[in-house]
Amino acid sequence: MSLPHAFRPIREDGNAVIILDQAELPHRVVEARLETLAQAAHAIREMQVRGAPLIGATAAWGMALAMAADASDHGLEHAAALLGATRPTAVNLHWAIKRLLDVLRPLVPAARAAAARQEARAVCTEDAAANRAIGEHGLPFIAGLALRRPVNVMTHCNAGALATVAWGTALAPVYAARAAGIAVHVWVSETRPRNQGLLTAWEMRQAGIPHTLVADNAAAHLISSGQVDLVIVGADRIAANGDVANKVGTCLKALACREWKVPFFVAAPGSTLDWDCPTGAAIPIEERSGEEVRQISGLDDRDRGATVHVVPDATHVANPAFDVTPARFVTAIITERGSIAPDCLTALYPERQG
Repeated sequence: MSLPHAFRPIREDGNAVIILDQAELPHRVVEARLETLAQAAHAIREMQVRGAPLIGATAAWGMALAMAADASDHGLEHAAALLGATRPTAVNLHWAIKRLLDVLRPLVPAARAAAARQEARAVCTEDAAANRAIGEHGLPFIAGLALRRPVNVMTHCNAGALATVAWGTALAPVYAARAAGIAVHVWVSETRPRNQGLLTAWEMRQAGIPHTLVADNAAAHLISSGQVDLVIVGADRIAANGDVANKVGTCLKALACREWKVPFFVAAPGSTLDWDCPTGAAIPIEERSGEEVRQISGLDDRDRGATVHVVPDATHVANPAFDVTPARFVTAIITERGSIAPDCLTALYPERQG
C-alpha cells in the first residue's frame, strides 16, 4: 500500500518544522514554518494542525524547538506547560508531551536538544506505521461488504492523512480498500462549526476517491434509508472503558447506527487511549469561541476570502467542540494492534491490565 497523497501535513526542515496550514484549506494550499515553541503552540491552539495524532506530533516537535532555544530545567517545564494548555480534549497532545518529558528530564541540558529532535522523529515515524496498520486491520470490514459496489462509508470530521503524520485513522481503511481494488464511496459530513468535513472532501478529491459532501443533519436519513454500509470515525480520546470522545456530532451518528443496525467503528492508535480516564464522563470537553458558530468563512463570487456573520454578535452561543459516544454504541475499535470490542481493549494492550 503506497502513500495516498503527495502532501505531508508535517515535516522536518533543517532547524524548523513545516506544516500544511489547515486553517487555509480547502481554498488555499499554504505551508507554515514553525521555528519556535510559541509558533508550535499557536499552530495547535488556532487549529492550523488538526486531528489528535497530528496535534501530538506537532507538540513533540514543539518540545524539540523549545529545547533548541532553552534546554534548561525551567525551559523544559515551561514548554510542557505552554503546549499542554493549548487543547484540553485530544489526549495525544499530553501523551506526546509526557513522552518527551520522560526522555528529556533525566538528561543534562546540553544533551536535550538532540535527544528531543530524535524523539520527535520517532513519534512521527511510529504514527505513520500505526496508521498504516489501522488501515490493514480495518480493511476486512469494508471488504466484507464489497458485494455492494461501491461500499458506502460515512465518516465525520477529518480523520484522514491531514489529521495524522500519514495515512489517517478513520480513512486509512478507505485507502487500504482503494489499494485492494475495492470500489468505495465516502459520505462526508460537513462537521459544523469548523467544517473539518471540507478537509475530508478536499483530501478525497486529491486521492481520486468518489465522495459526497452532506450536511451533518442528513446523516440519520442516509443511515435509515440504507445508503450507508458502515460508519468509521476517528477519536480524540478513548476512555479505559471504551467510551469515545470525538468531534461534536459523532454521537448522533452512533445513535442512528444503533437504531438501524449499521456498523459503527472507531479508528485510533494506542496513543489515543487514555488508561487513566475511567469513563467518558471524565473526559474534558473543550468549549471554543462562539464566533465559530456566529460566522462562517469561505470564498465570495470572485474567489476572495470572506467571512459572513449568520447571527448578530449579541446572540448567546454554546460551542462544545466534542461529544462522547458510549462504548455500547461502538461495534469495534480499530487500532494498530487489531480490532476489538471497546470493553475488551486490554486484550490488545495486556501491559495495561491491572
